[in-house]
Amino acid sequence: MVVMPDVRGLHQFYKDLAVRFAETGTDAVAIDYFGRTAAIGDRSEAFEYMPHVEKTTNENIAADVGAAIAYLRSSEGGAVRSVFTVGFCFGGSNSWNQSAFHPDLNGCIGFYGRPARSEPFISKMKARLLLLVAGADAATTPEQSREFEAKLSAAGVPHEMHVYEGAPHSFFDRRYAEWKDACDDAWRRILDFVKKYS
Repeated sequence: MVVMPDVRGLHQFYKDLAVRFAETGTDAVAIDYFGRTAAIGDRSEAFEYMPHVEKTTNENIAADVGAAIAYLRSSEGGAVRSVFTVGFCFGGSNSWNQSAFHPDLNGCIGFYGRPARSEPFISKMKARLLLLVAGADAATTPEQSREFEAKLSAAGVPHEMHVYEGAPHSFFDRRYAEWKDACDDAWRRILDFVKKYS
C-alpha cells in the first residue's frame, strides 16, 4: 500500500496509518510530496504546507509513487505482488490519478478527493478505483462526486463508490473519534478491496 497524505504532507497520522496497514499484513510506505522542497522533519500542525503544495506537479507525484511501488516490489520493501494506493483529500485525487499514471496498480483508493483534479485523467485510467465520499463534505459536494462517478462509468473505468451520509471532510483522519462507525466501515471496505483485487 502506498499511503498518499493530505495537503499537510507526511503528517504523523499517515506514518501511523502505514504501520496500521503493516499490522494487518499489508506492506506499506507513506510518501512525502514535499521532499523536493521542504527539509525532512516537521509535519505537525505548525508546518506551513501551502507553499510546498503549490510546487507539486502531477508528474512528480507520479514519480514518487513509482519509487514507492518499486520499493514495495523489491526484497527490501516486502517483494509484494500487488500494489494499491490510498489517499486523502489532495492525496485522494492524487491516488485516483495513479490509475492513469500507473495503470498496472491493483487499485487506487481515495477519501474525499476533488473530482476536478482527477477528471482530466479519466480517459487514461485503467486501475480500479474505490471512492470513499464524505456525505457532508464542504469542499466537494455529493453531487460533484456523483457526477464524477457518472463520468467514470461513461469512460468504462472500473470503480466502486460509497457515501458516508452526514460525514464531514477529513472524517477518517482529523475527526476519527467522532466518526468511529464510518471509519470502521471505511477501513473494512479498504481491506476487503485489497483482498478482492490482490
